[in-house]
Order: sequence, then C-alpha cells, then structure tokens
Amino acid sequence: MTTAEKYVTAAYCVVFAVVLAYVLIIALKLTRLEREVDALAGRAGPEAEEEARREPAPVG
Repeated sequence: MTTAEKYVTAAYCVVFAVVLAYVLIIALKLTRLEREVDALAGRAGPEAEEEARREPAPVG
C-alpha cells in the first residue's frame, strides 16, 4: 500500500467517524425531545393528547 493510499484511507475513516458522531448526537437529541414532549403531553392531560393526535399541526 502506498503512502497516498494510506492517507486516503485515513481521510475516509475520519469522515466516517465524524458522520457517525453526528448521527449519534442527533439520535440522543431526538430521544430527549421525545421524552420532553411526552412529559408536556402528560401535563396537558389526556384530552389535549388525544386532540393533538387527531389534528396535525399547521405547517408554515
């Protein structure tokens, strides 16, 4: 394996590690947000939770 091939391999490994870390961070944030939404829905009561499931939020 030449020196250039080693550098290319190392660069691909670094990019892969960065993308993997990004996906992990986003997944952790999504999990935390889901917990917070569930907690807020619990505070609002079962009626508000059922209504939120029936009517989608307006976009825009």
